Amino acid sequence: MDRAGIEALVHDFYDDVRRDELLAPVFEAVIGKDWSPHLARLVEFWSSVMLGTRSFRGNVYGKHMALDGVRPEHFLRWITLWHRHTDRLFYDAIAEELQRTAHGIARNLSHGFFGEFPRTMPPHE
Repeated sequence: MDRAGIEALVHDFYDDVRRDELLAPVFEAVIGKDWSPHLARLVEFWSSVMLGTRSFRGNVYGKHMALDGVRPEHFLRWITLWHRHTDRLFYDAIAEELQRTAHGIARNLSHGFFGEFPRTMPPHE
């Protein structure tokens, strides 16, 4: 996995998010129509997490906790799309690492929103 792979994943994945009937309204309410700055930040975030670039600065948890209208089913849809894209773009070990990391992030955010880990999201070993 390299930065080009992260960029492809982020852009392809969030193209689907933007078209998704459940997720799109939540994201558009905050991001609006111009996703360019947000996509650039997401590339930096995932590059920092997966490649150790340390190029991302921000409070992911705090920003997400300020969102309105988030429901447990948003997490299931997000992780389902993430699996679809990581499985398509990466070999097994890399896809699994990306999925494990995304599950951890989703569990923490879900716990912050709802006081418990999502019951609808399968654990990722």
